Amino acid sequence: MGKKKPRPRRSFTQEFKAEIIELCQRGDRSIREVAQDFDLTETAVRQWVRQAEVDAGQRDGLTSSEREELAALRRENQRLRQDVDILKRATAFFAKETR
Repeated sequence: MGKKKPRPRRSFTQEFKAEIIELCQRGDRSIREVAQDFDLTETAVRQWVRQAEVDAGQRDGLTSSEREELAALRRENQRLRQDVDILKRATAFFAKETR
């Protein structure tokens, strides 16, 4: 048995995702069938549907806007930590130079 080659990462528009989510929520076909029909991974489609339910308030979790805000805050936090680290090093360097 040969190994499956990893599928290259693809990106989809919000309109496409919304269409897939609508097809899944209609109930005509299962998530697996929709994923197969559109050559998508079942996991990705399940995540899209789950996130749509969270955004609609039907399920607990972070909404898309909250996730974006959290990611931005984490990036800013990382940058600020790097800035503090640089300032600590500079302080130590200049303290040593002035002695």
